[in-house]
Amino acid sequence: MTSTASRELEEYEREGGRLPFLLNIAEAKLLGIAGVGFFLDAYDLFIINPVCTMLQYRLYNGGHLPANMEGFVKAGANIGSVIGQFGFGYAADALGRKAVYGKELMIIIIATIMTITTPTGEISPYNSLVYLGMWRILLGVGVGGDYPMSASITSERSNLRKRGTMLAYIFSNQGWGSFVGSLITIIVLEIYKPSINGRGEVSKLDGVWRIVVGLSLVPSFATLYQRLTLGESKRFKDSQAQPNMDTEMGDSKKPPVQGVDVVVKKQAHFKGAFISSLPNQVLTRWHTEFLLYFSEWRHAKILIGTCVCWFLLDIAFYGINLNQNIVLMQMGYAGNEGTAWERIFKISTGGIIITALGMLPGYYATVLTIEILGRKWIQIQGFLLAALFLGILAGKFYTLGTAPFIVCFAFLQFFFNFGPNATTYCYPAEVFPTRYRAFAHGISAACGKIGAIISALAFNTLSKRIGTPAILWIFFGCCIVGAGVTFLLPEVKGRDPDEVLAQELRESAAAGRGL
Repeated sequence: MTSTASRELEEYEREGGRLPFLLNIAEAKLLGIAGVGFFLDAYDLFIINPVCTMLQYRLYNGGHLPANMEGFVKAGANIGSVIGQFGFGYAADALGRKAVYGKELMIIIIATIMTITTPTGEISPYNSLVYLGMWRILLGVGVGGDYPMSASITSERSNLRKRGTMLAYIFSNQGWGSFVGSLITIIVLEIYKPSINGRGEVSKLDGVWRIVVGLSLVPSFATLYQRLTLGESKRFKDSQAQPNMDTEMGDSKKPPVQGVDVVVKKQAHFKGAFISSLPNQVLTRWHTEFLLYFSEWRHAKILIGTCVCWFLLDIAFYGINLNQNIVLMQMGYAGNEGTAWERIFKISTGGIIITALGMLPGYYATVLTIEILGRKWIQIQGFLLAALFLGILAGKFYTLGTAPFIVCFAFLQFFFNFGPNATTYCYPAEVFPTRYRAFAHGISAACGKIGAIISALAFNTLSKRIGTPAILWIFFGCCIVGAGVTFLLPEVKGRDPDEVLAQELRESAAAGRGL
């Protein structure tokens, strides 16, 4: 039996007539169910920086964490994300959304609980960081799995005229995750101020970071039941009702679809040539079908476009945002001086300022205009204007005053988010047919995270060798190339990828008959 919440969420698939950014109750519920993953993604991204500072005092008496272990702890979630994006994307297409959705949130919950059980007082400092880093990898698997799952769920439950708006709303939760993470850290620090700053009980920071991390369980548990009980969307059911392209067309239980016979013949050749030794199981059949679809250049170039654009974007975006200490130093919020409490308080305050200056306004500029301007235009102009402000920061890095520096950085964040940081998430969810959407989205997102990992690991090393301005010029180049690669992608505003696929099959059938 379909739950009441599921039926209500299904209702707006047939709705029309209102401005795209005005949500009804069912859409707001979907936003809450699907958006929590992106809230947690950004919450985790911000939280790990002050947490590492707290661990310096808990484990190393205020000294720096070992460089290799600090990198491991900070990069762990991104490493896990790549695994989750590939794995959950594949499973969602092959096994169905209902069979998979919610499992990624269960992984996040388990990993978060295990993270806050890090036995900092019972094992060596080094092993404490190993313990923490391993569970953060698992946390990343869950967070990464949320990308293709929530994107597919949202896309398939939205009508065409507001599909992009809904996806942009979901993704905007990243901004709120960063903002709330900073705010909660400040509140908990204020509660502990008398003991930490007044009586010098620095060990209390061990409690601060556990509370801050543990509070992320609240939205996780609040939406777990809704995810686990959410039924399949009508669009996904319809995509599965078509004849399986890896079975004989003589199956009388499945109605024929015009043009599929040509695809079946092509598939039989493909399967015989490349994977004839694989067992004839559900996952294998779907994987074969996926490979066949993307063996055509017209489809492959779109996947290449979404992957490369996301990869280039995340090199620049995470390279900047994982190294915000440079910006915080300009603003006086780097947390390099003062007591332990004062240092962490300044870092958290600076995080709120950065989020409010450019990130949140950029996200909502996308929400309000995506159905008017289109995804392609927003992505290209965002890449180019982000490149402009990166160029200013790189060229004037040592001479730009504090106020101009902050203004440039705010505009940079604005055009990242009123641009490719939002649209690289939306594009794979809108351009690929339902049958291949989740895995294609997962592949694209994983390419982005690989870019983020490369940037995080290489930034500090390269910065010492060639200087920070040179790194910013590299980010500038990534944005320029990203704008160019975007031309591989079609505009997806009002485009139904399932109809496009059906038309391609009809054309293939006609060509096969010599018509």
